Amino acid sequence: MMACLFLTCAAYLLHEVMDVLEQLADMLWQPWLLGLFLFTGLWCSLKSGFFSFFGLPRWVKGSVGSLFRPRTRKGQRGLTQLQALATALASTIGTGSIAGVATAIFFGGPGAVFWMWTSALLGLMTSFVEKTLAVKYRRRSHEGWEGGPMEYLSRRLGWKKAAGWFSLWCMAASLTGGAMVQSNSISAALHAALGWNRLAVGIVVALCTGIVIVGGIGRVGRVSEKLVPAMALLFLSAGLTVIFAHREMVMPALRQILACAFTPQGLAGGVSGYTVSAALRYGVARGVFTNEAGVGSSAMAHAAADVDSPAQEGYWGMFEVFFATILVCGVTALTILTSGVYDPEMALTAIREGSVTGTMTGAPLSAAAFATVFGRWGSLIVAVCLLLFAFTSLLGWSYYGERGLAYLTEGGRLRGFFRVVFLVTVVLGSVGGVTRVWALSDICNGLMAIPNLLAVLVLAPEAIGEIKKGERAGRP
Repeated sequence: MMACLFLTCAAYLLHEVMDVLEQLADMLWQPWLLGLFLFTGLWCSLKSGFFSFFGLPRWVKGSVGSLFRPRTRKGQRGLTQLQALATALASTIGTGSIAGVATAIFFGGPGAVFWMWTSALLGLMTSFVEKTLAVKYRRRSHEGWEGGPMEYLSRRLGWKKAAGWFSLWCMAASLTGGAMVQSNSISAALHAALGWNRLAVGIVVALCTGIVIVGGIGRVGRVSEKLVPAMALLFLSAGLTVIFAHREMVMPALRQILACAFTPQGLAGGVSGYTVSAALRYGVARGVFTNEAGVGSSAMAHAAADVDSPAQEGYWGMFEVFFATILVCGVTALTILTSGVYDPEMALTAIREGSVTGTMTGAPLSAAAFATVFGRWGSLIVAVCLLLFAFTSLLGWSYYGERGLAYLTEGGRLRGFFRVVFLVTVVLGSVGGVTRVWALSDICNGLMAIPNLLAVLVLAPEAIGEIKKGERAGRP
């Protein structure tokens, strides 16, 4: 009884604090981080001669194509490439590609989808650079390969304070975007689909997460490898079915996305609607949350892979961005915009009046789109996909947070304590307001990304040079 009372009070205090944090998130992202993410992606694309487009056959062959080539590895230590990809995708596809897209459309309008795709296309090379660097400057430990932005920030550039800053906000991001956002999406989806108590869902999810993370990155990779491909296939198959059922609305939806990306969206009666800045802010921010290109978090999962060359893992990073944002986000956006469940007037009224809580946004909005074709089963499909994707995402983010902690403490002395704190935030996130949880995640992701983006800008030529090395060595 006392535990429930404590959690309820903590959730209430968190609700009050988040009102201020929403304003801070907007100040951080507009226009500073929006511009930095887009500029970094454009810079890396220019330095590579737009390799993401002109080198498409090469990086596809070097990523998914490598799965069809025989490969023998003796004494493997670390994750397989598929496990590393599955772990990284698990931290993006669930909440980012399902709930995140719905949230971006609700708060930024259909134009947010265009900017989400734009950030992903530019982020292909950003992702390549950070994954390549993560492998190039990783190191071995008793658990296998370990690496990430903190390693190339400190070892390659000598920016030890920047590495500490990244690690600090990596820990914070794992507790917010990693724990709270994931559990919030799970509890919201299961509450909408089955009416289950959100606090009870949070407690059960925390217990299941705790059982897995005690096994370290190896167990996390094995679980992700089994769950992610099956659930991705389920979600994409169901989503494409919904789009096909509303196929006559596909072209109008695409025109709406393009028009709203550059022109303010007015509503009936002359009431002001979505602005271009809102579309840009939520589109880029959700795109970044979805594919994590530039944030640096998923680079830690890729650094743990047993791989032939740094560039090859960079190719996998490019595929990750394409799959998570261009493909899965695209399917989610079109299911929402073609099914008719999205009401811009209702959304804007709720935003202006500050009554977003209780409205249909996030995962419930995506579930409503699926329900137009599958009925009650549609909500269950989204709920199951979110449950499993977000669950594996919790596992991946717990590892990212532990890596940040390990760098700050020069070891794993506080690992047990961090895991307890992580599981508590899982429970708190399950009962928090979705808008405020996303705002807190945006702040942590943004502050975490700043040193990584600067390092990517400086080291982009070095990472892109790995492509030439692979050509000389006869590798993809």
